Amino acid sequence: MKLRTVATLTLILLLPLSMSAQKKKKRVGKKPAVEIPKEDPRITNMREMTQQIIIVDSIVTDKNQFLPHLRVSHESGKVMSPRQFLNKSQDDSTSVFVNEMGNKAYFSLPDDSLRQQLYTIDKLGGEWSRPMALQGISDGINEAAYPFMLTDGITFYFAGKGEESIGGYDIFFTRYDSHTSRFLKPENLGMPFNSEANDYMYAIDEYNRIGYFVSDRHQPEGKVCIYIFVPSDSRKTYDLSAYTEQQMRGFADISRIADTWGDGKERQAALARLKNLRAAGKDTQTAKTTDTDQLLVISDALTYSSAKDFRSREAAALYEQLVNARKQLSTINKELDSARDDFAKANASDREGLKKEILLAEKEVLQLAERVKTLEKQARNTEIKVIN
Repeated sequence: MKLRTVATLTLILLLPLSMSAQKKKKRVGKKPAVEIPKEDPRITNMREMTQQIIIVDSIVTDKNQFLPHLRVSHESGKVMSPRQFLNKSQDDSTSVFVNEMGNKAYFSLPDDSLRQQLYTIDKLGGEWSRPMALQGISDGINEAAYPFMLTDGITFYFAGKGEESIGGYDIFFTRYDSHTSRFLKPENLGMPFNSEANDYMYAIDEYNRIGYFVSDRHQPEGKVCIYIFVPSDSRKTYDLSAYTEQQMRGFADISRIADTWGDGKERQAALARLKNLRAAGKDTQTAKTTDTDQLLVISDALTYSSAKDFRSREAAALYEQLVNARKQLSTINKELDSARDDFAKANASDREGLKKEILLAEKEVLQLAERVKTLEKQARNTEIKVIN
């Protein structure tokens, strides 16, 4: 009996200790794992395909004052504010692009839901037509503004918001299809031009090989940064095996523009061109003294204006074909403008014949524009082989 009593007392005394140990064990158990949110795979893929460019310089300014800093030559068209072009009472929160001939303009207007949408107008008989919405732009895009068209009249850039953007506004590009009178589905321009912030404007001076894009990344409210870069005919991306993930993030997000300079020679040449472009009256003077059909940029520091400038006979022959093709293109564009003016004034029966004439001219313009581009590349590359 005594042994049973002792055993029972022992169990009673040990029971609280056992329960305490169990409670303590629960308290020191593992904490639930915290899931780290995964990055949008589109952003990851876009970063890995970051385009390798040379960013010459950058300018920080107020968002509503960046347009005057986008200096492009007369031959590349004009970028201006709605206040300058449309009406003094217009909002200056977006931009207007007018082509070199001054007879076609692109701009944005708010729709019924107050979202910006892109429109175009043509100058017919000295007067601007009614705005027409651009067809095809809305595919994957809810809102669009800040237009820019290259001199080929086909390649079009703009800023858009929608399911295809990774931030607020992203920069997109598309091409005009004259057969359907619509633009092709817009494509995101990718990094470093786009980011998870707002990226507004993309403009190219093709004659001086100077490009601009505008972003509010790394900027306080109401400010933007204008990045000035050297555009190229082909897209070159970074070799992923040569750089760390941190370095790739820096290239994609433009942590330091100096990281894009390489040996600095191409940047210095671009700075010299930019200085000339900014000089008061420089592009006006060039337009008066030099026939732009004669100009061909060979390299960042070398531009030819005559067949006598060439060291390669083959390149000189290609250059002469190029000059003739440019003049033909200019002539047909003028005839096309005249036909469009006649179309606007013609009656229904005459319009049918003019419509066929216009369509044929538009087709010829596209073919000639492609030939001009090919001849420019062939003449340039052939001459570079000789001078190098």
